[in-house]
Amino acid sequence: MAKRKSINWAGFKHENPIPNASMIGNILMSSVMSGRDPATGTMPPDMDAQVANIFKQIRACVEAAGGTVDDILKVTFWVKDPASGRKALNGEWTKMFPDAASRPARHTQALPASAPNHVACDVFAVIG
Repeated sequence: MAKRKSINWAGFKHENPIPNASMIGNILMSSVMSGRDPATGTMPPDMDAQVANIFKQIRACVEAAGGTVDDILKVTFWVKDPASGRKALNGEWTKMFPDAASRPARHTQALPASAPNHVACDVFAVIG
């Protein structure tokens, strides 16, 4: 049986003692990621910047596990404002996944209004 392996990458770190993602065999599941800037670690105040950053984190996650964005099977997003959140997500989504015949599944849910960020996500991928 394959052993579980913690996956981490530069530019993102959890405050709690958990990895950025975990992998068994070729199956990758991320912990929740936010839209912090991978270069500075700061959270931009606006939704669009957070969304751009979260897509950088998604790419960094699968690449740290030895894969590419083509290995992503599903992404779950949480956004404060589902209407404007989906619009912001769709722009970056179609840039990362331009082929409409080969996109991951996606689910978008609401974040509480009290959340410190505008967007969060987790990723499920099968590498290779």
